[in-house]
Amino acid sequence: MKARLREKYTKNVVPELVKEFGYRNLMAVPKLHKISLNIGLGEATQNPKLLDPAVAELGQIAGQRPVITKARMSIAAFKLRAGMSVGCTVTLRGERMYEFFDRLVNVALPRVRDFRGVSAKSFDGRGNYTLGMKDHLIFPEIDYSKVDKVKGMNICITTTAKTDAEGLALLKQMGMPFRQQ
Repeated sequence: MKARLREKYTKNVVPELVKEFGYRNLMAVPKLHKISLNIGLGEATQNPKLLDPAVAELGQIAGQRPVITKARMSIAAFKLRAGMSVGCTVTLRGERMYEFFDRLVNVALPRVRDFRGVSAKSFDGRGNYTLGMKDHLIFPEIDYSKVDKVKGMNICITTTAKTDAEGLALLKQMGMPFRQQ
Protein backbone atom coordinates (compact mmCIF):
# COMPACT_ATOMS: atom_id res chain seq x y z
CA MET A 1 0.00 0.00 0.00
CA LYS A 2 1.36 3.37 -1.01
CA ALA A 3 1.55 6.12 1.59
CA ARG A 4 -1.17 8.74 1.24
CA LEU A 5 1.36 11.57 1.33
CA ARG A 6 3.49 10.05 -1.45
CA GLU A 7 0.46 10.02 -3.75
CA LYS A 8 -0.24 13.64 -2.84
CA TYR A 9 3.40 14.46 -3.67
CA THR A 10 3.28 12.89 -7.13
CA LYS A 11 -0.19 14.15 -8.10
CA ASN A 12 -0.33 17.64 -6.54
CA VAL A 13 3.04 18.85 -5.20
CA VAL A 14 5.26 18.08 -8.21
CA PRO A 15 3.09 20.01 -10.74
CA GLU A 16 2.82 22.98 -8.34
CA LEU A 17 6.59 23.12 -7.77
CA VAL A 18 7.28 22.80 -11.52
CA LYS A 19 4.92 25.71 -12.14
CA GLU A 20 6.40 27.83 -9.32
CA PHE A 21 10.13 27.26 -9.99
CA GLY A 22 10.07 26.32 -13.69
CA TYR A 23 11.91 23.00 -13.52
CA ARG A 24 12.53 21.41 -16.92
CA ASN A 25 13.26 17.95 -15.57
CA LEU A 26 10.98 16.16 -13.10
CA MET A 27 14.04 14.71 -11.36
CA ALA A 28 15.09 18.26 -10.40
CA VAL A 29 11.91 18.78 -8.36
CA PRO A 30 12.77 18.68 -4.62
CA LYS A 31 11.53 15.76 -2.56
CA LEU A 32 11.87 14.39 0.94
CA HIS A 33 15.11 12.44 1.29
CA LYS A 34 15.04 11.31 4.95
CA ILE A 35 13.74 12.24 8.39
CA SER A 36 15.99 11.83 11.43
CA LEU A 37 14.59 11.67 14.96
CA ASN A 38 16.94 12.23 17.89
CA ILE A 39 16.53 12.15 21.66
CA GLY A 40 19.53 13.39 23.64
CA LEU A 41 19.73 12.42 27.30
CA GLY A 42 22.58 14.09 29.12
CA GLU A 43 21.36 12.59 32.41
CA ALA A 44 22.18 9.14 31.03
CA THR A 45 25.83 9.73 31.98
CA GLN A 46 24.91 9.37 35.69
CA ASN A 47 22.15 6.78 35.23
CA PRO A 48 22.44 4.61 32.08
CA LYS A 49 19.05 2.99 32.78
CA LEU A 50 17.32 6.23 31.72
CA LEU A 51 18.16 5.36 28.12
CA ASP A 52 15.99 2.20 27.95
CA PRO A 53 12.58 3.96 28.09
CA ALA A 54 13.78 6.60 25.62
CA VAL A 55 14.81 3.90 23.13
CA ALA A 56 11.47 2.11 23.55
CA GLU A 57 9.42 5.30 23.13
CA LEU A 58 11.39 6.49 20.09
CA GLY A 59 10.90 3.04 18.58
CA GLN A 60 7.13 3.33 19.10
CA ILE A 61 7.04 6.80 17.53
CA ALA A 62 9.16 5.88 14.51
CA GLY A 63 8.05 2.29 13.99
CA GLN A 64 11.71 1.35 13.65
CA ARG A 65 14.37 0.35 16.19
CA PRO A 66 16.61 3.30 17.23
CA VAL A 67 20.38 3.28 17.49
CA ILE A 68 22.03 4.32 20.78
CA THR A 69 24.42 7.24 20.24
CA LYS A 70 27.73 7.45 22.08
CA ALA A 71 29.77 10.49 23.10
CA ARG A 72 32.63 11.14 20.68
CA MET A 73 34.87 13.03 23.07
CA SER A 74 35.40 13.40 26.80
CA ILE A 75 34.25 16.60 28.55
CA ALA A 76 35.34 16.80 32.18
CA ALA A 77 32.93 19.61 33.09
CA PHE A 78 29.95 17.40 32.18
CA LYS A 79 31.49 14.25 33.70
CA LEU A 80 31.37 12.72 30.24
CA ARG A 81 33.80 10.20 28.81
CA ALA A 82 34.15 9.16 25.17
CA GLY A 83 32.03 6.11 24.43
CA MET A 84 29.33 6.78 27.04
CA SER A 85 25.73 6.43 25.83
CA VAL A 86 24.10 9.86 25.62
CA GLY A 87 21.00 9.43 23.44
CA CYS A 88 19.28 7.55 20.66
CA THR A 89 18.47 8.28 17.04
CA VAL A 90 16.55 6.77 14.16
CA THR A 91 16.57 7.63 10.44
CA LEU A 92 13.44 7.07 8.37
CA ARG A 93 13.40 6.70 4.60
CA GLY A 94 10.87 5.59 2.00
CA GLU A 95 7.33 4.62 3.03
CA ARG A 96 8.03 4.90 6.78
CA MET A 97 9.30 8.46 6.26
CA TYR A 98 6.13 9.52 4.43
CA GLU A 99 3.95 7.76 7.01
CA PHE A 100 5.75 9.52 9.88
CA PHE A 101 5.59 12.93 8.17
CA ASP A 102 1.85 12.44 7.64
CA ARG A 103 1.35 11.62 11.34
CA LEU A 104 3.56 14.54 12.41
CA VAL A 105 1.68 17.12 10.34
CA ASN A 106 -1.89 15.85 10.76
CA VAL A 107 -1.91 14.31 14.25
CA ALA A 108 1.04 15.30 16.45
CA LEU A 109 1.59 19.01 15.73
CA PRO A 110 -2.08 19.97 16.20
CA ARG A 111 -1.91 18.38 19.68
CA VAL A 112 0.69 20.93 20.84
CA ARG A 113 -0.80 23.37 23.33
CA ASP A 114 -1.28 26.93 21.96
CA PHE A 115 -0.06 25.81 18.54
CA ARG A 116 0.11 28.60 15.97
CA GLY A 117 2.38 26.89 13.46
CA VAL A 118 6.08 26.06 13.19
CA SER A 119 8.71 28.69 12.47
CA ALA A 120 9.85 29.13 8.88
CA LYS A 121 13.28 30.28 10.10
CA SER A 122 14.61 26.82 11.00
CA PHE A 123 16.06 26.06 7.57
CA ASP A 124 19.80 25.43 7.31
CA GLY A 125 20.52 27.29 4.05
CA ARG A 126 20.35 24.15 1.89
CA GLY A 127 16.63 23.37 2.07
CA ASN A 128 16.70 21.11 5.15
CA TYR A 129 14.37 21.81 8.08
CA THR A 130 14.95 21.08 11.77
CA LEU A 131 12.18 21.07 14.36
CA GLY A 132 12.65 20.83 18.13
CA MET A 133 9.95 19.27 20.31
CA LYS A 134 9.85 19.91 24.06
CA ASP A 135 7.36 17.12 24.68
CA HIS A 136 7.32 13.69 23.03
CA LEU A 137 3.87 12.95 24.47
CA ILE A 138 2.15 14.68 21.53
CA PHE A 139 2.51 11.46 19.53
CA PRO A 140 -0.52 9.19 20.01
CA GLU A 141 1.65 6.03 20.13
CA ILE A 142 3.00 6.99 23.57
CA ASP A 143 0.99 5.86 26.60
CA TYR A 144 0.89 8.63 29.24
CA SER A 145 0.66 6.21 32.16
CA LYS A 146 3.92 4.43 31.29
CA VAL A 147 6.03 7.59 30.88
CA ASP A 148 8.11 8.52 33.91
CA LYS A 149 9.87 11.57 32.44
CA VAL A 150 8.95 13.89 29.57
CA LYS A 151 11.67 13.99 26.91
CA GLY A 152 12.34 16.45 24.14
CA MET A 153 13.35 15.44 20.65
CA ASN A 154 14.79 16.87 17.45
CA ILE A 155 13.23 16.14 14.08
CA CYS A 156 15.41 16.88 11.05
CA ILE A 157 13.70 16.77 7.66
CA THR A 158 16.28 16.41 4.89
CA THR A 159 15.16 17.34 1.37
CA THR A 160 16.82 17.37 -2.04
CA ALA A 161 16.06 21.11 -2.37
CA LYS A 162 19.01 23.37 -3.19
CA THR A 163 17.73 26.52 -1.45
CA ASP A 164 15.58 27.39 1.55
CA ALA A 165 12.88 28.84 -0.71
CA GLU A 166 12.53 25.52 -2.53
CA GLY A 167 12.50 23.59 0.76
CA LEU A 168 9.88 25.93 2.23
CA ALA A 169 7.67 25.60 -0.86
CA LEU A 170 8.01 21.79 -0.76
CA LEU A 171 7.10 21.50 2.92
CA LYS A 172 4.21 23.98 2.57
CA GLN A 173 2.81 21.96 -0.33
CA MET A 174 3.20 18.75 1.70
CA GLY A 175 1.06 20.29 4.48
CA MET A 176 3.56 21.54 7.06
CA PRO A 177 1.75 24.24 9.12
CA PHE A 178 4.10 27.23 9.03
CA ARG A 179 3.43 30.24 11.25
CA GLN A 180 2.14 33.37 9.51
CA GLN A 181 4.74 36.17 9.74
